[in-house]
Amino acid sequence: MKKSGFMLVLFLLLGLLAAAIVTQLLASVPWLGFLTKSAQISWEPKADLNVIKYDLYILVKLNVISILGIAAAIWIYRRM
Repeated sequence: MKKSGFMLVLFLLLGLLAAAIVTQLLASVPWLGFLTKSAQISWEPKADLNVIKYDLYILVKLNVISILGIAAAIWIYRRM
């Protein structure tokens, strides 16, 4: 299988999605709270150029499980 930037992004998104599901499942376990506590990073670029106007809001919630999901996705991608 050919490695490409698209495949890496796809693997990263799937790793983050799997990590989000695991985070939701572990949120009810009180002694695993340190794994599910998130730090939020947001970015809000917007512009009004009289011809076109855009407003974009990007929010990323990172926690230990999502970092492990990213690491697992990169590891799987490199093993291909």
